[in-house]
Amino acid sequence: MSAVAAIGTALLPACASSSAKKKGIVGLQLYSVRDQMTADPLGSLKEIAAMGYVYVEHANYVDRKFYGYAPQEFRKVLDDLGLKMISGHTVFAPEHWDAVSGDFTDKWKYTVEDAAVLGQKYVVSPWLDTSMRDTYDNLKKSMEIFNKCGELCQKQGMKFGYHNHSFEFSEKLNDEKIFDLMMKGMEPNLVVMQIDIGNLYNGGAIALDVVKQYPGRFENVHAKDEITATAGEEKYESTIIGKGIVNAQEVLALLSKEGGAEVYIIEQESYQGKPPMECMKENLAVMQGWGY
Repeated sequence: MSAVAAIGTALLPACASSSAKKKGIVGLQLYSVRDQMTADPLGSLKEIAAMGYVYVEHANYVDRKFYGYAPQEFRKVLDDLGLKMISGHTVFAPEHWDAVSGDFTDKWKYTVEDAAVLGQKYVVSPWLDTSMRDTYDNLKKSMEIFNKCGELCQKQGMKFGYHNHSFEFSEKLNDEKIFDLMMKGMEPNLVVMQIDIGNLYNGGAIALDVVKQYPGRFENVHAKDEITATAGEEKYESTIIGKGIVNAQEVLALLSKEGGAEVYIIEQESYQGKPPMECMKENLAVMQGWGY
């Protein structure tokens, strides 16, 4: 059993069924209910816990605070509600690396330290600044820094990760997709690619094909489905899992069997007129119905 698999097993609640233990951890990306978390973080977390969620992934870390709470305070909020912050999204930006000293700035070191206070197992960057990928050489250097991020996180018992959007599949450098260059440059034992099985459709990719191309590389997954967009510039928008074009059940099954998946984070950013919290309850029911 891998170290992360052991961690995942240890984190599972005692009441979890054997099938849940076998398939891994299911959580919720709190960006899915971002307006609710902004207006009333405590009330929102209570509602999420009441639905049956145990694991969550944050998307708000500003001035060393999570949704307005200092790290220790937020950890207590989570503990009191029986919630576990398995993962968190904080963008790794150019300001976090000092090229002169060849080291991380204090701002990024604090990011990792505060993530450890919450008990995170993954520190995930959900974006790659254009300046870090505008040339082949710059992207290569960025992946070297990502590997160093992995080393820094390992010292705190965590893993560093990156979450894809669509440009990684639609843009190329030296005739290679940025996604493929990233996968080549990131050391698997240091950096996790948190594959978002929905976002990549806007980049012209198909989730099943990507998973088959890189078996064993996706231990942390964003479970998402897509439909034709009703607004905005992108072709697709997210929807209830299982109701879109992603063929999510088959993709998640392949990730479980061959992709190395151990953590499944539900995310939905568009709701087609439904209340976001209602969508999150429905998403969890779908995942549970599929045996997760």
